[in-house]
Amino acid sequence: MAMKYLRSALLSAAALPLILFGTACVPQESGSVAAPPQAEVQAGTALEQLGSIPIKGRAPKTGYSREEFGPAWADVDHNGCDTRNDILARDLTDETFKPGTQDCVVASGTFADPYTGTVISFVRGNTTSTAVQIDHVVALSDAWQKGAQQLSAEERRQLANDPLNLFAADGPANGAKSDSDAATWLPANKAFRCEYVARQTAVKAEYRLWMTQAEHDAVAAVLASCPGEPVPAREGTAPRTAPAGAGPDTPEGQGSTTPVYANCVAVKAAGAAPIRPGDPGWDPKFDGDGDGVGCTS
Repeated sequence: MAMKYLRSALLSAAALPLILFGTACVPQESGSVAAPPQAEVQAGTALEQLGSIPIKGRAPKTGYSREEFGPAWADVDHNGCDTRNDILARDLTDETFKPGTQDCVVASGTFADPYTGTVISFVRGNTTSTAVQIDHVVALSDAWQKGAQQLSAEERRQLANDPLNLFAADGPANGAKSDSDAATWLPANKAFRCEYVARQTAVKAEYRLWMTQAEHDAVAAVLASCPGEPVPAREGTAPRTAPAGAGPDTPEGQGSTTPVYANCVAVKAAGAAPIRPGDPGWDPKFDGDGDGVGCTS
């Protein structure tokens, strides 16, 4: 069964707007309560992870195109379903599937949109599907200008289809966001902002991307109100139906505990590099040079 992500509802109405990193500070909003001069950074939190993100200027957008990140909604986890439908199945409730698609194509469902706080009845169709879109939390254009040009083509394909970087979202809200970063766009639903910027920070850390100073300060201002916000857990999208011949003890079986790594960054983060055929979580995509050993560089 598709994993459902947790939506944070822990923000108070009055956010702490001030956080200091060195000498950089964020202006205090009217009526809010000032944070202490130095915010306490807890291990394992998004605030701690934010401190590891490099701060640089935005690179030129020259050379950017959607195709630089591979085909849209590729089946990168090899579960037989494209990424768009994987995320719809993860984020919607009471979903139904188009007959004959092995529960891959989502036909309808109820969507509690985290960006606006509204509930949308999703119905698949030429004029209705756009009501619920799939948002790249770190927009691909933004990623391109902040380090993704230096990633391999495979890493960019993984970034574009990584569940960590994807949320189902209200169509108009997603359109309004476009390729903005946290300095210029945040969800209207303030109760979701901590989780949202924590997810952006995690994606940038995993794919070795940077932030501009304005973006860093905007993320820090949000996290000042929730210093204990955890680093988002790595998600996967497991097969919703086991392929023919797969048993409960095989990697494809429903009872499998075999890890699924999105890319070599995730392999290395798990301490599983170098990875070889037969190792838990092995995927041929990790062996880019064909020498039988993956994630060596």
